[in-house]
Amino acid sequence: MYERLCFIANRIRERLWVKPLLMCVLSVAAAFLARAADNTYLKDIAPDISIDSLETLLSIIASSMLVIATFAVGSMVTAYASASNTATPRSFALVVADDVSQNALSAFVGAFIYSIVALIVLQNSYYDSGGRFALFALTLFVFTVVILMFVRWVDRIARLGRMGSTIEKVEQATASALQQFMAAPTLGCESVQPRLDNAQAVYGHTIGYVTRIDLPALQSLAEEAKVQIEIAALPGTFASPGRPLAFVSRSEMTEKDLTPDLSEVANTFLIGRNRTFDDDPRFGLVVLSEIGSRALSPGINDPGTAINVIGSFIRLFSLLCESNGSSEWEGSSKGKVHSVKESDQNTASVDIKYNRLSMPNLSMDDLFDDAFGAICRDGAGHIEVVTWILKTFESLILAGDQTMREVAVKYAHNVLQRAEATMEFEVDRQHARSAAAFLDSPAIKVSSVE
Repeated sequence: MYERLCFIANRIRERLWVKPLLMCVLSVAAAFLARAADNTYLKDIAPDISIDSLETLLSIIASSMLVIATFAVGSMVTAYASASNTATPRSFALVVADDVSQNALSAFVGAFIYSIVALIVLQNSYYDSGGRFALFALTLFVFTVVILMFVRWVDRIARLGRMGSTIEKVEQATASALQQFMAAPTLGCESVQPRLDNAQAVYGHTIGYVTRIDLPALQSLAEEAKVQIEIAALPGTFASPGRPLAFVSRSEMTEKDLTPDLSEVANTFLIGRNRTFDDDPRFGLVVLSEIGSRALSPGINDPGTAINVIGSFIRLFSLLCESNGSSEWEGSSKGKVHSVKESDQNTASVDIKYNRLSMPNLSMDDLFDDAFGAICRDGAGHIEVVTWILKTFESLILAGDQTMREVAVKYAHNVLQRAEATMEFEVDRQHARSAAAFLDSPAIKVSSVE
């Protein structure tokens, strides 16, 4: 339930209208609750605030907040467009969810609604002396909050949508997804075992990306029918009519009529039009790769941004290195989605919450493809980018586990081959060979390149 609420909360954060609506409701309630001060001792000790002074103050707030709110919306739309045009459209969801900008817009709109409602009730003699004083204090509080929020928002809007800010947001979202993955490599499920012959494939009814899997509901279905369910579509997988979402297997001791309704199994997979960052660490790597690849296009020609993205990859893959091999990585060869590494000694340490569910682990090959594939291709002609990529692979080879070392060595060879085939200047090729000299080091076991 907690994970589901977090998923819903993250989707709500991506809607601009939610916080302004809540602030409007609170503003209207505050304007009417000030009337409660007339029923307390405050009306006997508080100074009598004139209606004219309150009307003047509220009129100033009402007229200025509408202008500021309009200006804020225009600035935020410009920042969103800048993030989509200069970085990648896939970063829009993170930029639009910026809390400071949403809070500022909510404060401006809420202050405007508050001042309008307060003016209406004030001019209709709704308050006595105690209520007018409470309204005056509340108005000063609203004015102070708006000023502080405006100053903070100006500092944020100057950076919102800029390339550096967008890269930082994507990196933070990806790091959060990776940390969640390291805490539960298979989301609390068993590792995938060889599939039984009687397994039934489960297909979805919607075409799109798997954004979330309701594992508790899926576990309940499996327990009721006494079957094992193998999840074949991880979050981020593109679901189509011919691609199974899961496989339902029953042992020989299980009654056949206990097989769960396959449509109910399919309904536990939430499928949307777009991928999300929550449970899909690969999506964050793809978005960062798009930013770096776009910066290397001839029309932009910004290798510095690509180098910044590579720096983000170093930090993100270093998080995986910190797991010290506690994750069950799939083998470096692609296509082995139904096998796990036999050498893993830490499977027992993983908390299995869903003993009737199994799930394949992420492939290190896929992670490297998502992160470095496009940049290695588009940056092959830039010696500064090639050098940074090779330094990154050297760091990962020295710090990573065996699977990461094997994949990093393979990619380092590929980068060097691309650079030698693309660069026309011999000096650049020599620099690339010099940066890749670590591949010949005795301390690094170089795997054969297919």
